[in-house]
Amino acid sequence: MSEMEPGNQAPQWERSVIEKLARGALDEQRRARRWGIFFKVLGFGYLFVVLLMAAGWVGGKAGKHTGPQTALVELHGVIATQSEANADLINKALQAAFKDEQTAGVVIRINSPGGSPVQAGQIYHEIKRLRAKHQKVPLYAVVDDICASGGYYVAAAADRIYVDQASIVGSIGVLMDGFGFTGTMEKLGVERRLITTGANKGFLDPFSPQNPEQRAYAETLLKDVHEQFIKLVRDGRGARLKESPDTFSGLIWSGRQSVEMGLADALGSLDSVARDVIKAEKVVDFTPRQNFIERVAQRFGASLSDAVVRALSGSVSLK
Repeated sequence: MSEMEPGNQAPQWERSVIEKLARGALDEQRRARRWGIFFKVLGFGYLFVVLLMAAGWVGGKAGKHTGPQTALVELHGVIATQSEANADLINKALQAAFKDEQTAGVVIRINSPGGSPVQAGQIYHEIKRLRAKHQKVPLYAVVDDICASGGYYVAAAADRIYVDQASIVGSIGVLMDGFGFTGTMEKLGVERRLITTGANKGFLDPFSPQNPEQRAYAETLLKDVHEQFIKLVRDGRGARLKESPDTFSGLIWSGRQSVEMGLADALGSLDSVARDVIKAEKVVDFTPRQNFIERVAQRFGASLSDAVVRALSGSVSLK
């Protein structure tokens, strides 16, 4: 018979087994907690590094390249103050590209349907300024899918324009868009109460009937911006441009057609231009990348202001 302790307690060997099992379970829990803490720290560390990279505080370009290089600046998307294709960012990138002593030539690769004539004009004039300052460093425009309106406005400043045969090029025109809600308001029985201190302060108000005089003024304004656009294209392309009645009508053409019309110079890509034209196969990207915080702040502020502006008036754009 098993030896019993006083008070009818469990036999000694059973107590020992229970204690061992309890200690084992406790040790297992401690190990599990340690591993849990380890993986949590590892996860938080990984997340912290990702956030730092997104914020632009770590990472970035590799070490400085030695020898001739092709400097690349990307212009992608709608050209506007709230996008990454805005004049401030693009011009800073262009300045850095021209300033680099290893730069043998600059390529601005464009994939844009257009946008703000002001932003496009600022990029155009900065290209011209930098080319005059760095006369031995050429700048070429390389078109991806589309280079229309404001995108072509910028491309016209380049020494030469290279396209893919299927690229979309052109749309040399200006538009002012908006909406008219007067018919809908009448059906809903809504009355517009607009009080102004100037006869034209409610210019292009979408909730008021269109004023013929104000429409004529808007057309004059657009014509003036269009003529500025035409002049820049003519100055940039010179004798290469083969004008026709459709050239400045707002139509678009394929890359192959644009070469025939003198809107572009030849077929080519970033790699072919770097290799065969600039003679520097090494491509170094100078395109500035906004960090996560900047993008969120800028998009939030811009979307709020754009919503107000678009709700109250038309907007002029090169699209």
